[in-house]
Amino acid sequence: MAKKHKTVYICNECGNEYLSWQGQCSYCGAWNTIVEHKISDLKEPEADSRRRTGTEGRPVRLGSVGTSDHSRMSSGIGELDRVLGGGIVAGSLVLISGEPGIGKSTMIAQAANNIAGNHGMVMYVSGEESEEQVKLRADRVCTGSAKEAAGLSDNLYIYPETNMENILAVCEEMKPCFVIIDSIQTMYSAEVDSAAGSVAQIRACSNLLIRYAKTSNVPVFIVAHVTKSGELAGPKTIEHMVDCVLSFSGERDRDLRILRSFKNRFGTTDEIGAFRMTSEGMMEVSDISGTLIESSAGEEGSVISAVYEGSRPVFFEIQALVTPANVGFARRTAVGISHNRVNMILAVLEKKAGINLLNHDVYVNVVGGMNTGSTATDLAVALAIYSSFTGKTASKRIVAVGEVGLTGHLRSIPNADKIVQEAVRLGYEAVILPERNARHAAEAGKVSISDSGRAVTVTPAGSGGGIRVTGAANITDAIRTYLS
Repeated sequence: MAKKHKTVYICNECGNEYLSWQGQCSYCGAWNTIVEHKISDLKEPEADSRRRTGTEGRPVRLGSVGTSDHSRMSSGIGELDRVLGGGIVAGSLVLISGEPGIGKSTMIAQAANNIAGNHGMVMYVSGEESEEQVKLRADRVCTGSAKEAAGLSDNLYIYPETNMENILAVCEEMKPCFVIIDSIQTMYSAEVDSAAGSVAQIRACSNLLIRYAKTSNVPVFIVAHVTKSGELAGPKTIEHMVDCVLSFSGERDRDLRILRSFKNRFGTTDEIGAFRMTSEGMMEVSDISGTLIESSAGEEGSVISAVYEGSRPVFFEIQALVTPANVGFARRTAVGISHNRVNMILAVLEKKAGINLLNHDVYVNVVGGMNTGSTATDLAVALAIYSSFTGKTASKRIVAVGEVGLTGHLRSIPNADKIVQEAVRLGYEAVILPERNARHAAEAGKVSISDSGRAVTVTPAGSGGGIRVTGAANITDAIRTYLS
């Protein structure tokens, strides 16, 4: 019997479906993103449906459904396990993306070799490279000087193939405990009449992989390309279908790489993993703060700030340069921090701190290639700009954290007490916090009050008085404290 196909039109950005083509998606408002997609009118086998639901295809009471706490599989890479929430969950589908050459395949090859040596057979499906190319990389990153004793595992298999039906047939035969698809843009299904990498093919291949992962209880890692703008290539619906979305980022001219989780059904999305790219592969960075901070601070236009990522505070240096504008409009440049956020902080400084930046170029940079979206860095940005404009700087090694409001007041941030504890460990002399954070830490017993007033000065309990923590009510108090 001939297969029946129906044609629908799907938006690449939001996944909304239409019966006919149109220039603009009425749901997300994007232009020229609606493409034709043929769908086979095939019913899912009854056996597969029962296997996925375990309920014979009938609805059941939610309270009567049993749950099981599946043990996680360690990848052998601590930073990767941290971002995943403690390890790889059986039957999960993980999508990892990043710019070309950032180190995705290198890290996955290391994880595959570790899993093959500790848990069983691993299938590495390569659609972009031959067996020899993958072997050359594996010899370099899996059998380097630090890994000579282990070497390449006999349970690690390479399969250069792009046809999904062939891949799934081999997986059903060999029954691996872990599968890697590198990359999804090179895969195609014979059921879809379009070229590999098209929206229709990516959706069809992803659906096949999801069905295989859930029915076989085998975790699958999918490598995906990114667009010129840095976004994940392919239809957005894939990100909704998978269990976890990871992003590998970093500057091409630096060896630091940051792994983030934008979606995780089995853990938090606040954790980050830090790696250093070396000739022997990805090396884990346990002390990321020490990697990002190189100067001793105390320099004009340089302020140390911190954010709390997942279960650990991360310290980094924020630099600002303010110079008179030569011609035309003044320039505003921000690297590693939101450009709109910098403009807002400049407006608050002009209004509340009395400095005129209208005819000055302002450059702000987060040193080390770190990208932060947290508002906890607002105060450090403001102090760095003020320091560069006035030529004044702090005489101590100071950490500044806090959100700057439009009124000039400092708003509290989460986990401020843990940032203070890390500042003590790193040997800083003073910390400037929003006033509410300082009072809350004192009430919670994290610190002991040594003075009182509008700006509360406290000392961490058990620190021996080696650091001064000051709570500032507004940007003016913070500047006064920074220069004192």
